[in-house]
Amino acid sequence: MSESMSTLVYLFIAGLALALALWKIVALLRDPTPALALMASNFLVASAVYVLAAPLVYRKVGEAVDHLSFATLPVYVGILVCFAHLHLLTLLWHPGLRQHPVRLYRAVAAWTAVYVLAAAVMTVLFCSADLSGPVDGDPLTFNTDHADDPFVLLFLALFLTTLATGTLSTYRHCRNPQPDDPRIEHALAWFARGSLLVFGYVLCNAPAIAAAAAGSHVLDHVGVLGSTFGASGALVASYGLTGAAISAWRRERRDIKKLRPLWNLVVRDVNASLALSAHSARSHRRLMNRQYLLTRRIIEIHDGMQALGPWISPLTADALHQLEAARPGKLSESELTAVATAAALRDAATMLRLARAEQDSDDPAPPPRPALLPGRRTRAVDERQRLLLVSGALEHPLTKAVLAASHAWRTNGIASTGRPGG
Repeated sequence: MSESMSTLVYLFIAGLALALALWKIVALLRDPTPALALMASNFLVASAVYVLAAPLVYRKVGEAVDHLSFATLPVYVGILVCFAHLHLLTLLWHPGLRQHPVRLYRAVAAWTAVYVLAAAVMTVLFCSADLSGPVDGDPLTFNTDHADDPFVLLFLALFLTTLATGTLSTYRHCRNPQPDDPRIEHALAWFARGSLLVFGYVLCNAPAIAAAAAGSHVLDHVGVLGSTFGASGALVASYGLTGAAISAWRRERRDIKKLRPLWNLVVRDVNASLALSAHSARSHRRLMNRQYLLTRRIIEIHDGMQALGPWISPLTADALHQLEAARPGKLSESELTAVATAAALRDAATMLRLARAEQDSDDPAPPPRPALLPGRRTRAVDERQRLLLVSGALEHPLTKAVLAASHAWRTNGIASTGRPGG
């Protein structure tokens, strides 16, 4: 790959890391937690590392300070800082440590001191080294090009030792931690994979550097291969930081769209003033703050369902009981409740619309003795899933059959079959 193409690839990844950093910063402003602060800081540092590691930028920085390999120092320290962030995150999320705050504090403080001390000593060693020579300026071969300098050798030994220790410790903490939050479980699983790949960087570079220090460059290509492991590990770990959040964002976007039919029924067609704004109907098209938009949609739906409460007829529950008893295929309890709720809401919306037309009023008098809406005892944690089932059941064949039976009974003057509704 040419230098210009490599530079473009590195800068693209840097831009992506910066975008992720800004995303995490926005989340941090809404919910200031140490974990989000570490994530945002990690992506900011990663973005800077990729910019400096881009071959063209690497050379320009070296030329600016009259040391062509100078950018190696901030790049390697930045790499160490990035994986220090991941390591500290695994400590913060480890269930065993979280149950003992003193142990957690000591572990975080100890490892932070290790990384800070390593970065400081690396800086001193690098600045003490003689980086002159005709082979300067290639970021991929720096390790083997300068391994004959004792200060560079110590610099690289400290870098690889700290990186290996940190990544192996991260992997150990990520193995079967069984956290309560599935998003954390997802992140830790990818951290473990990323740590192993980064350790592959160490395994490739250690023998290549040792051979170069002894005067042989037969393993130089192995050291270059190690860079591939390191970059892959960084990308895998970054996915661990974002994959669960992106999946949750996609689910929220999908659920906002799936709730649209139910929102249309109980909000738009009942009383549009129940919506927070005129844009509520189009909110599923927006990209930002999906969690807020989803919560708002659920609240608006609940307000609409409450407005339809006085118009809930016992006939829909009676019809469903009769039709369900005759069906060969049984629905699950949650599906049956969703059909009952969907039928009751559709019937109530129809009754309200007819009453408005007959009484020529936006607030007509409801019929006496309304029935209770099914599913009202659902736990708050299950409410989102219940409303999704109800929205999906609005056009279910059984829902339509219940509405047809209810309409027929009402046409024949039957207000209730005698079964208790709700």
